[in-house]
Parts: sequence; structure tokens; C-alpha cells
Amino acid sequence: MIGTLYGLGVGPGDPELITVKAFRKLKDAPVIAYPKRRRGSKSYAHRIVDVYLKPGEKEMLGLVFPMTKDPDILEREWLKTVETVWGKLEQGKDVAFVTEGDPLLYSTFIHLMNLMKRRHPEVEIQTVPGISSINGVASRLGIPLAEGDDHIAIVPARDDYQMMKKVIEENDCILFLKVAKVMDLMLAILREKDLLDKTSVVTKATSDEEVVWDIQELDRAELEYLTLMVVRK
Repeated sequence: MIGTLYGLGVGPGDPELITVKAFRKLKDAPVIAYPKRRRGSKSYAHRIVDVYLKPGEKEMLGLVFPMTKDPDILEREWLKTVETVWGKLEQGKDVAFVTEGDPLLYSTFIHLMNLMKRRHPEVEIQTVPGISSINGVASRLGIPLAEGDDHIAIVPARDDYQMMKKVIEENDCILFLKVAKVMDLMLAILREKDLLDKTSVVTKATSDEEVVWDIQELDRAELEYLTLMVVRK
């Protein structure tokens, strides 16, 4: 009998924000898969669930996902990852892949799921929705994301001045993901639109490493990857 692959959303950072269902699946699954950093430190998702796992209680399957745009390397490494997971499923073991936020919203699990369906269509795949950083940052800041007929946008920030400006102009609330790499560009747009006072920036929202930034400090700040910007007009 082939095991089931679960995509578990484990929340934005605070371990208490994991759902009851995700917690139950985490406890039931014999194998816990997680994104693994090459340098050996625990991934963000791994740290979230670590408080619920006893040493040696589960088989921990660290998966390395290549940070490159080289199609040949991506194809090779992703296929290797899928076959590693398949090896456990083939033994009849359920595998729970933990991911911060929600498994079907800008998650590494999406590509794993799609490749598994293509390579091993006989595998049953289930997902457990999670609280995303979008919800986490709204709660942390006390900012309503949308009400009534408000338009809301969730956008990966990119190095395109006109596109980012258009998104801001056309929506009432915008959540920019992966904003660290283009912070200078975003600040230039916000100054042009006189929206700095309507902007909040948070790194690792709800976690014990959370940083709520002073907008005036962002010009010289070194921001981590898990940084999110909220513009609420």
C-alpha cells in the first residue's frame, strides 16, 4: 500500500498558530519532510513544528531545493527530491511536508505536488490549509486588509517600477511578498505617491524573531527574505 503525501500549512511563525488538523497530521505521519538548508541550519517551517516533536520521534526528511534559475539544475534536483519522497511513500509510509503559511499559496509544496502527480499519479495527495503571513501580519499590526467593496492584491514584489506603481494605484490594500530585494524601488514609489505613512513592513511576522520596521530605517536596513510590506490606503 502506498503512503499518502500531505502538504501541511503550519502558519506564519508562531507555533500556536498551527491548526488542530495540521497538528494531528503532524503527530500521525511517520515521516516529516521539510525544506532543508544546505548549511545544515533548521528551515523556518522546521523550527515552527520543532516544539511539537520529540527527538527521534519521527523520521525527519530534509529536502534541499536549489536556489537557481538554471533549468537543467532545477530539473535534476527537483526530480531527485520527488524520488526521495516517493521512496518513503513506496514503503507505505505517509509523508507530511511542512511549509510555513499555506501549502497552496506561493509554497514550495506546489511544485513538489505537481511533479509527484506527473511522476507517480498513483500517490494520494492531501493538503491542510494554514494561516499565511498575510493573515499573521494583519493581526500583528491590527490592520483590516479589506472591508466592503475594497480591492486587495497579493503581489510578489519585483524590479518593475511601473508595474508596482500600477498595483498600488489600482488597489485599496496591497501585500508585497519578497520585498527585501527591491526595497529601494518600493520606497521610491511610496514617496512619489505620498504613502509612506500608510505602509508597514514586517519580517517573520508572529515568530519569536519578528521585526516590525520603522519606515524611516528601511533605506539602510538589511532585510531578510521573509519580509512583507503592507500598503493600506
